[in-house]
Amino acid sequence: MTITTAGFAIWIGLLLVVTLVIVPLAVDLLRRALKAARNIEHYLADMLTAGVGVAGNTAAVPALDQTIALALAMKPVAEGIEAKTGAVADLLAGRAG
Repeated sequence: MTITTAGFAIWIGLLLVVTLVIVPLAVDLLRRALKAARNIEHYLADMLTAGVGVAGNTAAVPALDQTIALALAMKPVAEGIEAKTGAVADLLAGRAG
């Protein structure tokens, strides 16, 4: 099978188009995709740092819930102590007067 001059010219033209247009375009698009991926990676690292900070700052929330539960459980005891100290105060005021 022999190639004609027109076929050879078309083949050379296509090789030139691929070499001079398609390959540089593909390289540029890949470079842009790599740059975007690196930016995303940088933003994710910032998000991780912020997330770790938030987790560290909110680690005490369960302890605060326990404190509130204990304070509510102590309320009747405190009311009892208040009533008894009021009785003692009245007794001492009566003896002083």
